[in-house]
Parts: sequence; structure tokens; C-alpha cells
Amino acid sequence: MQVVVISLNLPAEMKQYLITGYDHTDPEALERRMSVREQHLENVRNLKKSGNHILGGAILNDQGMMIGSSMVLQFETDEAFNSWLENEIYITAKVWDKVDIRPFRVAEV
Repeated sequence: MQVVVISLNLPAEMKQYLITGYDHTDPEALERRMSVREQHLENVRNLKKSGNHILGGAILNDQGMMIGSSMVLQFETDEAFNSWLENEIYITAKVWDKVDIRPFRVAEV
């Protein structure tokens, strides 16, 4: 029997992180999100090109409005991850109020 393993050609030692950011709830929160959303998405596109972005998307409330974000990212070092975190526009522009970061491992299925 032959087994074929498909990989992303990324170093095995890449650390993966699950990031969940919950937006502020003040009246201007959605406006702040939307004012920097395109810059956030452009940064995510660059993360994808470099192999650091695995998946991500908006968290929605019952009315379908964005109230947060979840992302799975991977970096070779904690320092590289922390550098990204310090410059994430949703943090620096005060879109996210609370951010939960957990070590993560994508299941190979």
C-alpha cells in the first residue's frame, strides 16, 4: 500500500495559534472596525502569501453583524508571532477589546 502525504511545504516546527478577538461594544466599535478592515485584510493576504495564515473569519452575532474575529496563524517562533501581534491593526486601532490566544494544532485529516 502506498501512502501519499500532502504538505504545505512549511517547516514542521511552525507553531500554530488560535486567535479570537472580540470587538469593543461601544457605539463606535463597528465604525472603527470598518475603517481599518481593508488594511487588516491586506495584512492577512500578506500572511497567507508568506504561509503564516491558515484560516480566519468574522464572528457574527444573531443579526449577522461582525462582533469579532477568529484566526489560525503559524509562525516559526514566538517572537515572530509577537511581532505580528504588536502590529495587528485590529489591536492598534482598538477594534478588538479582548483577545484570547491559544496554542493550536490543525488536525491532519
